[in-house]
Amino acid sequence: MNELEEALIRDSYAVSPEHIIEGLSDELAHHVIAQAPRSIYAELWHICYWQEVSLDWIRGTQTPFPANMTLPFPGPEQTAAETWHQLCKRFRSCSAEAASHARDLTSLDDPILCTSRPGEPLRSMTIRDQLISLAAHNAYHFGRIVLMRQMLNTWPPPSGGFTW
Repeated sequence: MNELEEALIRDSYAVSPEHIIEGLSDELAHHVIAQAPRSIYAELWHICYWQEVSLDWIRGTQTPFPANMTLPFPGPEQTAAETWHQLCKRFRSCSAEAASHARDLTSLDDPILCTSRPGEPLRSMTIRDQLISLAAHNAYHFGRIVLMRQMLNTWPPPSGGFTW
């Protein structure tokens, strides 16, 4: 397993994403902490949104960049349509696909086209660069999830985790 794959699905930089989301009920995942702008559910939904967009770009589908910053977060309709368990399953599926691209050393340096913010030109980058960006994005949001779990007194998860 290479470091990029580790960063996407294992414990390269912290506890693995799988462990960060384990052991939460639907109720706790949807709980909004007074000082947090979103729930754990919304943070994971956002991670899935960008994983799916990134995977589309890698597959050659030019999925548009969101027109505004509310679109990559779930609204009431999206939240009602997918349970926490279903969202976790979707995350695992997207993560496995991203990791499989990271494992494919023959295509990591292939160029892909990525849409940009409205009004900006189409961007080109390698699959490797897109996956590095995705891993960094996920790390940021998983850090937020860990902090919210700490605030909810649900950290560390059942399988353990860093407590410092």
